[in-house]
Amino acid sequence: MTKTDRQKPTGLIRLVNASGDTWKGYVGAFREEAAFRQELALCVVLFPLGLWLGQNGIERALLVGPIFIILIVELLNSGIEATVDRIGLERHQLSGLAKDLGSAAVFTSFALLAVVWALVLFDR
Repeated sequence: MTKTDRQKPTGLIRLVNASGDTWKGYVGAFREEAAFRQELALCVVLFPLGLWLGQNGIERALLVGPIFIILIVELLNSGIEATVDRIGLERHQLSGLAKDLGSAAVFTSFALLAVVWALVLFDR
């Protein structure tokens, strides 16, 4: 049996293991990433505000959805940055590009938040 043929956990064991990994990811992002903490604070403010300002379920989903997208993109960006830093701390054009692309993705998710909130709230 080769390393790639190893038995992977299934069912409840896989779910428990995945939940533990997920929790470690959240804790690591909160502990190590100031941007994630700031975006989480923004989420704490905007999530209830979006639920309050939305006049129906669709508007509420539109207002709170981009908040979660920002957190998701930030987690992915942090993963990219950690991987690039793990490979090496020396400056390299592709490493810089990877980090810049992740940053651009986070910015784009903020733009989505602004556009959706403007379209929903100013269309009344």
